[in-house]
Amino acid sequence: MDAEIPAGIHAGSHVEVYADVLCPWCYIGKRRMSAALEGIPAAERPRIVWRSFELAPDAGRTPGPTAAEAMTGWLGEGAPARVALIRSLGAAEGLALNLHLARPVSTFDAHRLHHLAAAHGLADQAMEHLLHAYHTEGLNVADPQVLRRVGAEAGLPGEEVETLLAGDAYGEQVRADRRRAAAHGVTGVPSLVIGGGPPVSAVQDPAELRQLLGRAVSSPGRS
Repeated sequence: MDAEIPAGIHAGSHVEVYADVLCPWCYIGKRRMSAALEGIPAAERPRIVWRSFELAPDAGRTPGPTAAEAMTGWLGEGAPARVALIRSLGAAEGLALNLHLARPVSTFDAHRLHHLAAAHGLADQAMEHLLHAYHTEGLNVADPQVLRRVGAEAGLPGEEVETLLAGDAYGEQVRADRRRAAAHGVTGVPSLVIGGGPPVSAVQDPAELRQLLGRAVSSPGRS
């Protein structure tokens, strides 16, 4: 996927992707979007703009129950089937979605790191490493040590990662994405906003996503 373009730039051929590290469907959707984009000639591909969407903005930095355990609290007896479905769909995309290892935490700092990566043209790489760290390795993505590792894996300058973790850099961008999501009617992830239109799910067949992404180029955008 292409690198992010700044929020203030209103290009017609761009797609906003609202996502959160905690969401296994975002990892599945990312894989399917990549497959969809591969089916579009490079010169015709839309720009991809990643947007932060915190699923648990009030969560702390200390891991608690696993994602699978949390789902049991939401779904009761239906949780095992839901976990199995997510793992199966992930496996079909080559992903190990270990909901029995992943433990939800605040993703605010992870999103700040992702914005730093976007400023370096490395948004896609950083999101990939964040999703893998959380969903496959079961790492605490609120832990500065984990974020340092992710930053290094994504190719970010270590000193810039240290400065970010020591302060509030890109915090306002994360909050602005939250407001932007509300303005666009985004209530869940992964969601696509194409040319300023209504949000649509990114968890679709790559062929269907290819048609949706093609709209970003053929239709002028509106912010």
